[in-house]
Amino acid sequence: MVAEFEVYHYDEAAERILRQTRHRPTLGLILGSGLGSLADAVESPTVVDYADIPHFPFSTVPGHSGRLVIGQLAGAPVCVMQGRFHYYEGYSLQQTTLPVRVMQRMGIRTLILTNAAGGLNPSFAVGDLMLVEDHINFVGMAGNNPLRGPNLDSFGPRFPAANRIYSKHLRGLALEVAARRELILQRGVYIMLGGPNFETPAEIRMLRTLGGDAVGMSTVPEALVAHHAGMDVLAISTITNLTIDALDAAHEPSHEEVQEAGKVIVPRLSGLLLGVVERLAP
Repeated sequence: MVAEFEVYHYDEAAERILRQTRHRPTLGLILGSGLGSLADAVESPTVVDYADIPHFPFSTVPGHSGRLVIGQLAGAPVCVMQGRFHYYEGYSLQQTTLPVRVMQRMGIRTLILTNAAGGLNPSFAVGDLMLVEDHINFVGMAGNNPLRGPNLDSFGPRFPAANRIYSKHLRGLALEVAARRELILQRGVYIMLGGPNFETPAEIRMLRTLGGDAVGMSTVPEALVAHHAGMDVLAISTITNLTIDALDAAHEPSHEEVQEAGKVIVPRLSGLLLGVVERLAP
């Protein structure tokens, strides 16, 4: 069995990116659906299209621009992914997580993940931010794990522990920043499903019973790969729609709804992330 990617593939991509910029980022951010405008706050940016990076997939989802923005954000050198890759687009999980390993080879040691998610917790409202404390990986439980295949020992161990994926230190920083800025920051468990369809009412009821607070189609593979590679991980879900648990409800969720909600959420998310990044700046 041959690994889909070897270390030299990640190194080739990292070297191509670093040759195009004077910045040397230590902090990575991956922005979810409708949240790409956060990259506009990056100062003195170098913009690199995914198409110009060896081995990178390209984003096929509306709301995902498909480029890296590298520069300074709140005093920290950052690499921002404006658009991610998803399993439901037809990519393997090794392909969807390739940018995370490339960031690690670039010298990035902290990764902040954001996503648009459906609110499972009845106390959540559209526009809420949720600090991801843990996750349930349905895709991984079905055998589709980004770490499947021969282990790349230069990144991490064959059997990584999964009880400390989301950094306690970074979670504490996020809660502290939220309190100081008087932002409501919910806390909970994120559930990843494969998508691309939204969930059935029966699935929503099941996911709630299992202890899920938000549900989406991304983030978990990236968090797993980053943790495997020794990176500190922070993840924030933006609640862009409320899940529907009743048959024949008048409303149905849509991607357009998610994107519109993202516009409202971005100022709150920006305030939170800028505060966290500022605390992480050298």
